[in-house]
Amino acid sequence: MMLDPILMLPAFRYGAMTPWGGRGLEKIGKTIPDERTGESLEVSVLPGLESRTVKGETLTELLQRYGTALRGEKVSETFPLLLKFISSEESLSVQVHPDDAYAGKYENGKLGKTEAWVILDCCEGAQIVFGTAPGMTREKLTEACAKGGETLRSSLRFVDVKPGDVYFIPAGMLHAIGAGITLMEIQQSSDVTYRFYDWDRVDKNGKPRELHIKKGLDVTALDLCSEATQAEEKDGVATYINEKAFSLDKWFVRGEKQLSATPEAFRILCPMQPMRLEWADGALDLKLGDSVLLPAMMKDAVLKGEGAAWVMSPGAEA
Repeated sequence: MMLDPILMLPAFRYGAMTPWGGRGLEKIGKTIPDERTGESLEVSVLPGLESRTVKGETLTELLQRYGTALRGEKVSETFPLLLKFISSEESLSVQVHPDDAYAGKYENGKLGKTEAWVILDCCEGAQIVFGTAPGMTREKLTEACAKGGETLRSSLRFVDVKPGDVYFIPAGMLHAIGAGITLMEIQQSSDVTYRFYDWDRVDKNGKPRELHIKKGLDVTALDLCSEATQAEEKDGVATYINEKAFSLDKWFVRGEKQLSATPEAFRILCPMQPMRLEWADGALDLKLGDSVLLPAMMKDAVLKGEGAAWVMSPGAEA
């Protein structure tokens, strides 16, 4: 069975779910549901936040219908990836995610969460939290969590970002998206997040968001501290990440690029400039903010245009 490429439409997280959100996703062509919209879940099987086709079919329904032809011969029946766009008016909470083993044991068999960010746009001086400050120990971090405020903030490592930067965030790495950033996030298909700190925010009733400090301390790896990921172009492809959870490549399209089936696994395509995807009996005109699911058994296609597109696929253990 050979399948067409599938343009996916997102589910949104907004309002009280993303108190740090704003209108930034409109800049990449999203029709947002609320002035505090933080996330568009582009390729998602999370219950209640499933992405859909233009016909209204959920990704879960597509997987049930097409099975291996869609997901790939070497991909587990549990869909392994989640793609989203995130835009922050304010800083997100400082958080950490468990690995598969911890989440499986303590979060009802769920996947852990390794992720990566591609910075699409940001304000001048924008920063992310990317690991802990030099010399941090578990004892110091535990004490900082108890004190909160400036003590905890001084325990964090802040990194300046710019458009085009790529950051790999393995399970166990403390992190946070700062204010004024729009990014693309590829991650394991999991909603397990442990919040360390939420910048002393409270809701309209004066209530702070729930924190998960004990579990967060359990899974934090203090030795995870790196820089933006670098890659070199080879034959029109720059590979930024090739890990057990997923791979992340940047394709450079100069006129056209041929695409064919990859029976082992599906791929996800996100163009950064207007492009056109054509196959024998169909076509899609694409723009920044669009997300296309490329089935494992996909009809031969050609991507036409000038510019770059991000391509993601499951890793060897997905």
